[in-house]
Amino acid sequence: MAISLTVNGTTHEVQLPDNVPLLWVLRDELGLTGTKYGCGVAACGACTVHIEGEAVRSCQVALADVWGPVTTIEGLGTPDALHALQQAWVDHQVAQCGYCQSGQILQAADLVARNPTPTDADIDEAMAGNLCRCGTYPRIRAAIHAAAATLREG
Repeated sequence: MAISLTVNGTTHEVQLPDNVPLLWVLRDELGLTGTKYGCGVAACGACTVHIEGEAVRSCQVALADVWGPVTTIEGLGTPDALHALQQAWVDHQVAQCGYCQSGQILQAADLVARNPTPTDADIDEAMAGNLCRCGTYPRIRAAIHAAAATLREG
């Protein structure tokens, strides 16, 4: 049975079992490899994507349970410009190995969409489920503050 889903503004028809995790649909079926496999149990955040603007762990969402449009790291910015968070990540040299960064950025995008003036405590709470083995948490926090300011300014 074909299942239709919209990813980064494009509708796709996929012929996969209902219980295939969204993560594998994105990576293996659609070739969107920016979303990473980390732990498979929603504990690390590397697989974070948005469904209808909400940050979710794609390793734990079955294809049949996708309830709205999906946005991955590839769809966060535009073809002509990085999203403010992506630019802040570059400006603050957040990434070291970079493996967790797409999940970090999408989790942060959910945060700043809901809270345009996050405090350090807000950031720490919202980002607690996203692990960075390189320990770039201070740079992540600084980048989120910078991006939030950019987004507030328009």
